Amino acid sequence: MSGFSIDWLDLREAADRRARNETLRDQAIEWTDAGDNPVVVDLGAGTGSTLRALTAPDQQPLTWCLVDNDAALLDEAERRHGETHRIEPCKADLASLTSLPLEGARLITASALFDLVSEDFLGALATELKAQSQRYPVGLYAALNYDGTTRWTPHHPLDDTVLEAFNQDQRKDKGFGPALGPDSGAVMLRLFTQAGFRVYSASSPWVLDGADQAMVTELITGIAGAVADNPDIEASALEEWVQFRLSNVSTGTCTVGHTDVLALPF
Repeated sequence: MSGFSIDWLDLREAADRRARNETLRDQAIEWTDAGDNPVVVDLGAGTGSTLRALTAPDQQPLTWCLVDNDAALLDEAERRHGETHRIEPCKADLASLTSLPLEGARLITASALFDLVSEDFLGALATELKAQSQRYPVGLYAALNYDGTTRWTPHHPLDDTVLEAFNQDQRKDKGFGPALGPDSGAVMLRLFTQAGFRVYSASSPWVLDGADQAMVTELITGIAGAVADNPDIEASALEEWVQFRLSNVSTGTCTVGHTDVLALPF
């Protein structure tokens, strides 16, 4: 699995925070407060954005096991939160379920991760958490899973073609096997329901405008890089699309769809 820079994670965090579905976020916090084993295992923790999003006033003290395959991100998370939270950094291969420290957790969390994984990975995770819930209840809170929709204003004739190519790229192997990409939310809902969880889902779109132009600029160049090798898009047409999009970052809008999922044992 390829990593993400601290700069990009910081750039997107405000949009992520706005996008998170508040009802599911609050339910996840309530779930941690109701248990007697207040350990949260955050997969793909980065610099600790999920910790920041799920920290609430008057919350019981939690132990956050932050799991990532990037030691630099974990170091940054510990630098930011080591004095204010109970942090257990864990460098691990996120694609290897057996290497993840899931045992003893009250809640497993992940943000913008499960659209990168395969159906086999998610199925194995659902089975493992169901088995663990026979000993102690453990839930899953997975936010900001890309749903395959992106809408721009003003419109450009190449928007739909770029989106289709980008969604194809999102289904390529990201280190876990064939990625679920836009199907991640629906597959998670199905697999965790089949495993015997109560599953809740809600829309959590990025809604971006001129105030987010630095992030939108990075998003445009990132999308262009992901689709550059697609045979259905000529290089000159893609470059024209990029320049059009960049010329509108301060006045246009961009909405990128995501799905949040909360799975709790009965």
